[in-house]
Amino acid sequence: MQKRILPLAVTAVLLISLISLNCTKLDTTDIGSDQLPLVDNVNTFADTLLINTTQGYFNDSTTIGKYDDYAVGSITNDPLFGPTTANIYMQLKPPFYPYHFGNPGDTIVGFDSVVLCLKYAGFWGDSLLPVGLQVREVSDGAFKDSASNSKFIENTTAYRPNVSGTIIGSASIDPRKMGDTISFTNGRDKVINQIRIKLSASWASLLFNRDSIKANSVNNAFYNDSIYRSFYNGIAVMASGAGNGLLYVSLSDTATKLEVHYRKKNGGIVDSVYSSLRLNPSREDRIANKPVSNTSNYISRGWNGFPVKNPAASEHYIQTAPGTFVNLNIPGLATLSNRIIHRAEIIVEQIPTDPVLDETFSAPNFLFLDLKDTVSVKWKTIYFDLNTSEIYNPDNPFNYIPTQINYQYFGGYRRSKTDPLTGKLMKFYTFNISRYVQQIVTERTPVYDMRLYAPFNLNYPQHSLTFIPFGNNIAFGRVRVGSGTNPNYRLRLRIVYSKL
Repeated sequence: MQKRILPLAVTAVLLISLISLNCTKLDTTDIGSDQLPLVDNVNTFADTLLINTTQGYFNDSTTIGKYDDYAVGSITNDPLFGPTTANIYMQLKPPFYPYHFGNPGDTIVGFDSVVLCLKYAGFWGDSLLPVGLQVREVSDGAFKDSASNSKFIENTTAYRPNVSGTIIGSASIDPRKMGDTISFTNGRDKVINQIRIKLSASWASLLFNRDSIKANSVNNAFYNDSIYRSFYNGIAVMASGAGNGLLYVSLSDTATKLEVHYRKKNGGIVDSVYSSLRLNPSREDRIANKPVSNTSNYISRGWNGFPVKNPAASEHYIQTAPGTFVNLNIPGLATLSNRIIHRAEIIVEQIPTDPVLDETFSAPNFLFLDLKDTVSVKWKTIYFDLNTSEIYNPDNPFNYIPTQINYQYFGGYRRSKTDPLTGKLMKFYTFNISRYVQQIVTERTPVYDMRLYAPFNLNYPQHSLTFIPFGNNIAFGRVRVGSGTNPNYRLRLRIVYSKL
């Protein structure tokens, strides 16, 4: 099963936004928590605390597994964040060994073509421009899988194996047509939501003619997995530099495959058919120490020379992993007197640019907020507010995060409102840290700096090397937000409280 599906994520965000617009009895920045008392400056008060903010850049890469949605394509014209390049590398294999085309008793009449198929899962960017793709062979022997590796291979987005200089296929993909039905020449089969790239006749013929079940054949590539890997390191689908967006594909879906089309004869009847090589094998086979297919999703950012790399003091840039973050320091929390905290909420607002640009390169579906422990030099989850119905402890390696984050309470999901200054639609995020702040003012617990970012996975290596899935697709979304000193879109902490 996919870790995350773009249409479902967007639908969830829209539903939450509709709920927030219709909850007139709640504070306008709250959803899913208790009704707030009226701020009358007699019994209930509201203050806004200054937040010191600095821009940050992730130097490490992001880990992605083969069951995630992968990005491929080019961002060539983003005036705020600069270019992005995304390439995919994978190994597509026969379903069994020794492998041969056709069924027992078939006579292969002739070879037709080989088509690389990728299951389309979504798009981000300018859909008016076709995305250019090139297919090459992986020439890097280190990319080969290991027959004894039973672990789930997870490479980082900084990893890219070497490839051959020969282009064996290319295509110009129009994202707007991904829902169109494609009919096969045999008149029987049809597909939708599939990227199809026909590979060169010379490479396709070479693959087809290696169909042999003889162990000692010089041309044999299909006798067993070890021999197959000696012929083929993998396939690379690379951005050609054309287009202005990222296509998302599911490599683990059965619709991602190499289709080998040929004609066979059985019982005097000639039929046009195809056989498929896919990502191999299943999770169960991997646990059983059977050979695995390797994958990688290389993503490169080009920040230099763009505002993201040299932001003005009044703004910050948040880009979904592998991307950027913002450091938050709230000095007023340490001196805040004891009181009843009805709500403590960090407000993050988009600085509207151009309506078309803001929609083309949309804001991340989710942002996340965590804490920086400077004593032990580590990041950790925020106390209490990720899920108020679960007991968890950021300092305990066995339950440092709840089994499920309650986004309706904690916040962090993308919402929309009208900018009072420009009348344009703008995005904003809020984070409910009421219980964390209550603990600070009541128990005088330490005040930590915070990190605001748009993760793909959550990872706290001091506790576990497990990467916890998050609500964003890889490299999907970016947003320019106000800093702690922005006069109009200030990043701030609003506290509603009663005196003791």
